[in-house]
Amino acid sequence: MSGVRVLVGTRKGAFILTADGKRDRWQVTGPLFGGWEVYHIKGSPADPNRIYAAPSLSWFGQQIQRSDDGGETWEPVGNEFVYDGETGTHQWYDGTQHPWEFSRVWHLEPSLTDPDTVYAGVEDAALFRSTDGGRTWQEFPGLRCHDTGHLWQPGAGGLCLHTILLDPSNPERILVAISSAGAFRTDDGGGTWKPINRGLRSDYIPDPDAEVGHCVHRIAMHPSRPNVLFMQKHWDVMRSDDAGESWHEVSGNLPSDFGFPIEVHAHEPETIYVVPITSDHQHYPPEGKLRVYRSRTGGHEWEPLTKGLPQQNCYVNVLRDAMAVDQLDPCGVYFGTTGGQVYVSADSGDTWMPIVENLPAVVSVEVQTLP
Repeated sequence: MSGVRVLVGTRKGAFILTADGKRDRWQVTGPLFGGWEVYHIKGSPADPNRIYAAPSLSWFGQQIQRSDDGGETWEPVGNEFVYDGETGTHQWYDGTQHPWEFSRVWHLEPSLTDPDTVYAGVEDAALFRSTDGGRTWQEFPGLRCHDTGHLWQPGAGGLCLHTILLDPSNPERILVAISSAGAFRTDDGGGTWKPINRGLRSDYIPDPDAEVGHCVHRIAMHPSRPNVLFMQKHWDVMRSDDAGESWHEVSGNLPSDFGFPIEVHAHEPETIYVVPITSDHQHYPPEGKLRVYRSRTGGHEWEPLTKGLPQQNCYVNVLRDAMAVDQLDPCGVYFGTTGGQVYVSADSGDTWMPIVENLPAVVSVEVQTLP
């Protein structure tokens, strides 16, 4: 029977949760990198044994760790980065002499086809790629040096590149999202980039309809329809049917259109999930009720999913990378909270159960579907 491996990044380490295809009994392993912040940990779609993690600690700086055996053992990699053709060593750490450096890795995105290729989104916003299993990294300077770069501003969490989407039908196309700059796309493998924010509106910036400056929280797509994108923005749930060339709002009947994660059902490209929170300064569920909302129509019409979730006195948040789906049938949906709970629904959201509780605050949740 197929199984799943849920990879959980928290403020104080990483955890691996495993189960068979029924997803009703779970084994919890961890903490890995205990005491370190793990903003992201993700497995390779091309190799179920390959996992990349991004632990960081203020005293030691940022690391990349790699496992080749499903998380049993780990190897530190990623000590060499290349900026505009110039090689720097230990650029993870504060105090280097290079004129530009980043503070942390927010997101790791392994290649869809090659386990040795992985992308890293960092703060301050930049994109790197490694083709040797994370040992050395090359920046895409066309993004960081974009003509609009002087207009980018940090969101509350920093000027972070937090979303990387790889188009399975076109290896030259990559989409990224930056807080607070917006969404960008390359169609030539990372050489040149264009803002894809037409239709976004943000009342808190000087020009609400500006080309850049929007605080995008997360973008998701279904691999069978890479031109259809769904976005959770700082206010507003949005949809694009033309790979980001234009966007329109699909918040519909949500109780709040503010939130962080958004995810697409593994087998139903028009079924999407969000977790609304009260507002941009009240980061907890409306009325203290933890509800995942599902739309089976690609937006506009939403239904609350509550069975098994706390419906009173719940004041946790669900962060942008803390929701994921598996590839089983029925599709499993997972999310983690700042209160340290990780929930699973083995029936596409109809019912929920906690896998584990009382972890450190959950920052990211990813899933590997195992053979």
